[in-house]
Amino acid sequence: MNTELPSIDVATVTWGSMNLELGFSFALLNDSYAAGCGALCIGAVILVPFALKFGRRPIYVLSTAVQCGICIWSARMQNVADLMLVNVLSCIVGALAEVLVQMTVADMFFVHERGLMNTLYYWVTTVGVTLAPLAGGFITLSQGWRWVWWWMAILFGAGLIAFFFFYEETMFCVPSIDGIPVADKLAPQPTSQKQDLEVSDSKGKQHDSTQQPVQVEHVEIDYSIPKKPYLQKLALWSNSPMSFIDLLKHSYQPFLIMFSIPAVFFMALEYGIMTASTTVPVTTLSSVMTLPPYNFGSAQIGLMGLPPFIGTSLATIICGPLSDSIALRLAKRNGGVFEPEMRLWLCLIFLPLVPAGLFMFGIGLNNGSHWLLPAFGLGINAFGVVPASSAALTYLTDAYTDIIADSVVGVTFIRNLISTIFVFALAPWVDRVGLTWFYVTFGLIATVIMLGNVIFIYFGKYFRVRAAGKYRYFSAQRVGAA
Repeated sequence: MNTELPSIDVATVTWGSMNLELGFSFALLNDSYAAGCGALCIGAVILVPFALKFGRRPIYVLSTAVQCGICIWSARMQNVADLMLVNVLSCIVGALAEVLVQMTVADMFFVHERGLMNTLYYWVTTVGVTLAPLAGGFITLSQGWRWVWWWMAILFGAGLIAFFFFYEETMFCVPSIDGIPVADKLAPQPTSQKQDLEVSDSKGKQHDSTQQPVQVEHVEIDYSIPKKPYLQKLALWSNSPMSFIDLLKHSYQPFLIMFSIPAVFFMALEYGIMTASTTVPVTTLSSVMTLPPYNFGSAQIGLMGLPPFIGTSLATIICGPLSDSIALRLAKRNGGVFEPEMRLWLCLIFLPLVPAGLFMFGIGLNNGSHWLLPAFGLGINAFGVVPASSAALTYLTDAYTDIIADSVVGVTFIRNLISTIFVFALAPWVDRVGLTWFYVTFGLIATVIMLGNVIFIYFGKYFRVRAAGKYRYFSAQRVGAA
């Protein structure tokens, strides 16, 4: 799925050639990119409810097939309508990559593994975002810009084959007795009316600290139950007990969750500013470094993707294992009780790198400095973005496991809305104050938002206590029990 999002970023290296062949202005191309970011806002809202109803597998397969077709359309582009439509439609479908992966991580991995898995996901996505323009630049130079999209169609075709024949469904439908989920029948009742804190055990299941311990009889696994044969494992779709009315609720429930649970809104805000810290410099590169004193061609613009790739890779090596090890160490110091807020210390450790990278990049370009300065700034910024983005996603997965799909839909909407606003505002903002002050202001905004992690480190538990009732309500909506 790492090709879903790079399909919009790889386009930036073709802008110069498209400008010459089709006459598209750089302002129009920048607007097409922003339109794609806006489409990313709504794609998950429309399509993720179907992943909750019919499973992850059909959405992965169908979205990859649609992306393959859109890439063929892009390769045959002729006019402004084509430009806008391929960006919008590609990003509506591509938004699934940002949500389905988190749902799959929650399906398959335990709490102490999610920090690493989310970091690896972010790294794989960044590999595509940063190295796709690198490859696209050389393809544009040697084969022409249309072949960038033919190669993307080939990659999506290979991905479609892989998903169809090797990806098994990860959604688990809770069995029910008399219409009531078994998990609800086994769940203990709270001893008081007080809404208390929900904490996660090593398997990510939520427990209320006011509940009495559950007496569970020893369960023996019946190994005579046969496994599903290969063809059944690859059934195109599953069917959860969720009704279509409940399915429709998931089109607006992400917004109810986001504005009802403070942590979801804040993590969306932080993840959004981190995404903007990655996407805004990409558009700046393609519109500024093609001009004097740099006069970069498509291949050179593509090579500027190497610094963020290196920064992201180094951060992944360090921050992925560090996130889980910090959480485990702090849990031991807390009497063996893990709290999701323990993830957020990682953000503060690397916080200074994000504004520092943005300052170096913007000021360097504004002053016409040697290309090494903005390149180094991109790498430093990428190194700081990874732990903040990964910790935000992992925090939500740990704290709100049962509503992670709806939560991440809301996060995706806000993060892409923020990117859209900054990309649309980039040109007039820079025209008014210059690159230096745009990136200084941008860096300060990112710093203030990231400092919000301090509030959640110390008061996040209190916020979760207050929101426990709402969490249970939205969780019940997810399984159709309410």
